[in-house]
Amino acid sequence: MAFNQDIHSQTKKLIFHVYNYFNTIAADKSKSELSNFYQQTRDVTAKACGVILACVKKVCSEAKKELEVGPSNKIAFKSPRKSYKRVKVMSSLDDFDNEIVRRTIHSFYDKGEFPTTVKILVAMQEKINYPGSKTSVQRILHNLNFKYKKCNDGRKFLMERNDIVACRVKFLRKMYELRQNNDTRPVVYLDETWVNQNHTQGYIWQNPENIEGLKVPIGKGARLIVCHAGSPSFGFVNNSKLVFRCKSGSTEDYHSQMNADIFEKWFVEMLANSEEPSVMVMDNASYHSVLAEEYPKANARKADIQKWLENKSISYSPVETLCKLREKVKTAIP
Repeated sequence: MAFNQDIHSQTKKLIFHVYNYFNTIAADKSKSELSNFYQQTRDVTAKACGVILACVKKVCSEAKKELEVGPSNKIAFKSPRKSYKRVKVMSSLDDFDNEIVRRTIHSFYDKGEFPTTVKILVAMQEKINYPGSKTSVQRILHNLNFKYKKCNDGRKFLMERNDIVACRVKFLRKMYELRQNNDTRPVVYLDETWVNQNHTQGYIWQNPENIEGLKVPIGKGARLIVCHAGSPSFGFVNNSKLVFRCKSGSTEDYHSQMNADIFEKWFVEMLANSEEPSVMVMDNASYHSVLAEEYPKANARKADIQKWLENKSISYSPVETLCKLREKVKTAIP
């Protein structure tokens, strides 16, 4: 048996029983000929059970911890738990619906109402026909970086992270500045979303016998990613619609299939088709901004940092420590 840390509890129990049996014989002075043979009880247990020594040591260590917590004749070994990455459909909304949820919460702020989970759920049901529950709404709020924070009056109130609020204020101030200066450039908004290939109406009016009506496709089908840009001034940018199919078997959000190379290629083509000059507005998705040049990260090796400094013609001493070299990297990063 090869060593595997995730072994079943019954196997652990069997290994520990064999170990205790050999350990008892080794401690019996009346059986000197056997006790000498079984002195190395862990090695003998590993050979008897067909496992390596590290496996026996792990089982003995686990049993020792259980005995320290509460001495008992029965030791409860734990079986490994399988980790499943299950997509939570009700709490995995696209950017469009997430923005509706965010604006809904801020509308409660404007009206002076406390945005409770029930109120948000009712508003989502009215605006986007949301079929989820209160628990799913709470997950969505956490995904949008909302959290409960105690107010001065002792009541709980939904607050947003400071860095997100600061980014929104920066955007609003910039747009306000453009409008105050009577900027005539069109504002172009761009974004991405996804849709299933077999997306269709879930409910239709049918006769009592259920013999007429449209046939709904079986399964959701492939997932299609849609990327486009448009402006309130002239509508969508001509010849700038991007639609492509996700990889087969993909059940995660579309952000896992979109990357910087695809976005950059589409963005350059979109700029060529858009009116000049224009104001481009986009969110902070990870593939919307990438580093033009890679630099050593905090966990980079010393040799890699030294090579990067040499390529940048930055002098350093071979006796300088890793921390000192990292400081030089920080000062050289634009």
